[in-house]
Amino acid sequence: MTIFAEILPTLPAVDGIAHLELIAHDSGDVAAVIENKPGQAGSLRVYHALWQKHGSINAAAAEEGLALYAEHTPDARAHPGKHPNIDRLLQVMEQNLRYDVRIGK
Repeated sequence: MTIFAEILPTLPAVDGIAHLELIAHDSGDVAAVIENKPGQAGSLRVYHALWQKHGSINAAAAEEGLALYAEHTPDARAHPGKHPNIDRLLQVMEQNLRYDVRIGK
């Protein structure tokens, strides 16, 4: 089984990115900010890679993201609130949400 620590280095680097804003597609409101700091840098890298590939955080991106998070995804399902960035991807899939992305340098 592939683990998150093995997947992370295969994703595009996020050097020079301070944060990533998730913009609710329907309202234009900033729904979340993922910063390039300890505890969030891995999620920044995942969301950035998903955005580059899919053009937004949509159901297809969320499905791929849940696979990228590997062993953390079942833990998030078992403990809602423990992994908010994974919880968000689950919501995207369940509610067919879409987030546009704005990069902060």
